[in-house]
Amino acid sequence: MARMTWTFIPERVDTPDATSLRRDYYDDVASRYWKRPATEAEIDAGLADDGAERLAPPTGRFLVARYKGKAAGCGGVLLLDGERAELTRVFLRHAFRGLGGAGLLMDRLEDAARALGARRTVLNTRLDLVEARALYTRHGYAEIPAYCTGPYMDVWYGKEL
Repeated sequence: MARMTWTFIPERVDTPDATSLRRDYYDDVASRYWKRPATEAEIDAGLADDGAERLAPPTGRFLVARYKGKAAGCGGVLLLDGERAELTRVFLRHAFRGLGGAGLLMDRLEDAARALGARRTVLNTRLDLVEARALYTRHGYAEIPAYCTGPYMDVWYGKEL
């Protein structure tokens, strides 16, 4: 039943739905990190020059998840090299969580990684994003050594495709 209510379509990161989802994603993760609501100016600054334009062919893909036609979530795949693709901006709006979309989104992102030629997917996240970490481990991801560095990275995961 869940598969019939969810769709996952590649979109440019600048479409209205993709932009709205990217803003909600940044608001969610930034607000949790700062332990206060992010301001519109902070969201704008966080999205400026964030590299999202690389989530398009030939270097990546950006998927918009819809539940019964409503924009519910998103996720990106970025080809890092000939073997690895990074999953990024994996997000479901809170109102759509618990409806089976997260696992389906992970499946579609992995399909997109394979279509780009990747044999392994990697990702990074923060320790406080416990729901995300639980999703990744449920989906077969295991902790790996750091493959990149940044101020908002606490743990790295990988999976063979």
